[in-house]
Amino acid sequence: MRKKIICLLTACLLLLFPFPIVSAEAPAESELFAQAAVLMDADSGRVLYSKNGETKLPMASTTKIMTCIVALEMGNLDDVYEASSYAASMPKVHLGVQAGEQYRLEDLLYALMLESFNDSAVVIAEGLAGSVEAFAELMNQKAWDLGCLDTYFITPNGLDAADETGIHSTTARDLATIMSYCIQNEQFLEITRASSHSFTDVSGKRSFTCHNHNSFLSMMEGALSGKTGFTNNAGYCYVGSLRRDGKTFVVALLACGWPNNKNYKWSDTKKLMTYGLSDYTYRDVWQEPNLSPILVEGGIPADGDLSKNALAHVTVEGGEGALSMLLRADEEVRLEVQQTQGLRAPVSAGEPVGKVVYTLNGSTVAEYPIVTKAPVEKLSANWCLKKVWNRVMFQAEESVQ
Repeated sequence: MRKKIICLLTACLLLLFPFPIVSAEAPAESELFAQAAVLMDADSGRVLYSKNGETKLPMASTTKIMTCIVALEMGNLDDVYEASSYAASMPKVHLGVQAGEQYRLEDLLYALMLESFNDSAVVIAEGLAGSVEAFAELMNQKAWDLGCLDTYFITPNGLDAADETGIHSTTARDLATIMSYCIQNEQFLEITRASSHSFTDVSGKRSFTCHNHNSFLSMMEGALSGKTGFTNNAGYCYVGSLRRDGKTFVVALLACGWPNNKNYKWSDTKKLMTYGLSDYTYRDVWQEPNLSPILVEGGIPADGDLSKNALAHVTVEGGEGALSMLLRADEEVRLEVQQTQGLRAPVSAGEPVGKVVYTLNGSTVAEYPIVTKAPVEKLSANWCLKKVWNRVMFQAEESVQ
């Protein structure tokens, strides 16, 4: 009888909930193999999970996502670059270019991102900027432009390197930020998602076929792009992205095992992506702020009645009544109004007088300016004289009538 009741209850639950409700708690740091890891909401740049996310570490060939995006933005896919003897000297993994050979930039980018060829990176760097050092300056400037202040590039391929400024390194947070930027570029996605690419050098004498080694693309539904990396100092590294159910996530992993632990990065990536998908949903957190008119010293009231105070009425600029954010169920966004207490005439329409700030866990996640709706003129002797004159003329007209 007891077994029958349990079976009946189970059947009822399956009818009520035909699809399993999956939830994943945030992984404990000890559950991840990576020494540094970040899960980022790619649309907002907000870090949803971090394990030593601000720690500087070498990043191996994940470097090449920056090499690729700089080349896409500053070069032309039909540009032809010539391989130098220095490019030809790059260690494996390499395409095997020979000094004097010429290649199209597009083909070099496929070789760079699908096979992670080190010589392809140097041919790109020298062809676009004239030297590896000059190209590294472009990479570092791009990193700074993206707010990645803890990243330092020395090489275009990610081989371990150091100079008087520091070591070739980044943080998991910076790497995720760079990837979040890269996946906004359709050419970047087209290249990194290709299963293979065949090409020849410009002369047509040598033929090559590159295959995509990013196994994550077939591991999870919605996998979007990614790049692997390994050096003796960096260990196994990975940065990957996924888009599903209107959400876009990036996972960055540094020092995620050493041989023979090549698959640790896939375990960590899937664990973090699953957490993001199950625990974060979009909510509209917009709140109508309680805004008060601002007293304007020395101003003319809107109706011209000097027995009243001159007031500047205000409004929020932007937002348009909606603010959608990716949040956990237990997260609460707070609204704070920061508004000027008083103004001095004259006041222009659209003048900034404060801001509406949305915060989450003490950090600002969105803010909108508060501006004046209409101008407030300055009270002057001329205005007073004109006001008196108009009143006298009005009274004179009434007496004539």
